[in-house]
Amino acid sequence: MRPFGYAEPATLTEAVEALAAGGPGTRVLAGGTTLYDLMKLGVERPAAVVDVHRLAELAGFDTAGPDELLFGAGALMADVAEDVVLRRDYPALAESLSKAASPQVRNRATVGGNLLQRTRCGYFRGGPPFPCNKRRPGSGCAARDGLDRGHAVLGTSDACRAAYPGDWAVALLAFDAELDLLGPRGARTIPLAALHREPGDTPQRDHNLAGDELVVRIRVPATATGRGSVYHKVRDRESYAFALVSVAAAVRLDHHGTVRDCRIALGGLATRPWRAHAAEQTLLDRPLTVDTAEEAGQAALAGARPGTHNGYKVALGVRTVADALHAAGRRAAA
Repeated sequence: MRPFGYAEPATLTEAVEALAAGGPGTRVLAGGTTLYDLMKLGVERPAAVVDVHRLAELAGFDTAGPDELLFGAGALMADVAEDVVLRRDYPALAESLSKAASPQVRNRATVGGNLLQRTRCGYFRGGPPFPCNKRRPGSGCAARDGLDRGHAVLGTSDACRAAYPGDWAVALLAFDAELDLLGPRGARTIPLAALHREPGDTPQRDHNLAGDELVVRIRVPATATGRGSVYHKVRDRESYAFALVSVAAAVRLDHHGTVRDCRIALGGLATRPWRAHAAEQTLLDRPLTVDTAEEAGQAALAGARPGTHNGYKVALGVRTVADALHAAGRRAAA
């Protein structure tokens, strides 16, 4: 066990102060379902830990507002997944949580922490025998010439091909979510789309938060399109497995069956949660048919760069997008 400092602040202000005082090696502890694992593996070696899991200011959520849904970053995944309003009016959001991890993890993990979980790339988590630019910048990427079956085909670089592992962020991205942040310089709000980074030449940086900033809450604009939504997740096992491909899809149809609004976001395929704007545009003002759904799937995977063992993800991604759109269309028409 490596020694580290520990702080348990009583307020958000104290939490931000503790983060700033701890310096660059400080990590936030909420549910602990990612941080503990990475500490045991030696991937994370924090100089200090700031425990925010008891902060009441982070714990609540409200889905009843007419203009937006509000989720405190400390709300538990299991609680949010079972919310009656969310399951009825935004099933893709609820399903992205209920299909994640296991019941035990969902009962502990927080929705804010879930956004910031790190990749499940085996080379990243496997320790010193494997070069990994995300873990040790400049050491190389073992996945380039190694086993890359689960790795990304979108947003990759020569420095890193690790796929973003989460589900919740993918569904939130489809609904234009925003994040309220708090740090020593005050509060700010950013689009969720601006949170995660593609690896480029700096794969060790997963996101654009400052080291002394906290995610306080998640905001989702209310939309009638939410009712016609679905979260499809394709994985090796039915439970407790990360996505090979996942799709959050939502459509709103007029009384002729023409698509008036469309949202498509991808998981398991990219180095960050991936919004498929071009695919959405192919469907607007057109009927949702077998052919148009297939066309959208092709557009969503345009530009994919598969490696040695993950080329199957391109065809699987196209098919999953099309299937998700049909499922969303059925819900929109109900």
